[in-house]
Amino acid sequence: MDLRKLKTLIDLVAESDIAELEVTEGESKVRIVKSSGAPQSQVVMMQPQSMPQTVSVPAPAAAPQAASAPVAPAVAAEPEGHVVKSPMVGTFYRASAPGNPPFVEVGATVKEGDTLCIIEAMKLLNEIDADASGVIKQILVENGQPVEYGQPLFVIG
Repeated sequence: MDLRKLKTLIDLVAESDIAELEVTEGESKVRIVKSSGAPQSQVVMMQPQSMPQTVSVPAPAAAPQAASAPVAPAVAAEPEGHVVKSPMVGTFYRASAPGNPPFVEVGATVKEGDTLCIIEAMKLLNEIDADASGVIKQILVENGQPVEYGQPLFVIG
């Protein structure tokens, strides 16, 4: 895929409400993901027999009308209790298979070493265990959602 097409796709995603776009052309595959909270979008281009290439592009500036509206600073309240964070990048799953009950629910008592969830990374399923004992106060990620390294997953109280 040539750079002009890639630039056009990046501009299309940046200027629209599209959060993610994936295009396959021949053996090349391009996936563009616009993150809502970060000041940049990320483009991952994968080609056969090579390592994935990552290109960062700036996100578009906010619309003028949105900038003029009074905006309260977003203060993320630090959850009380022990926060279990993702040890890797991957896809978060609450159960061992679709249709199976989740490993834990809010209000469940867990001991150190109990399995809380699975994170799929590169077709490998990695069990994430509790690193503290207590009661699950919050589950901060939805089933099937991609997670980043260090992203909070659970709050144990």
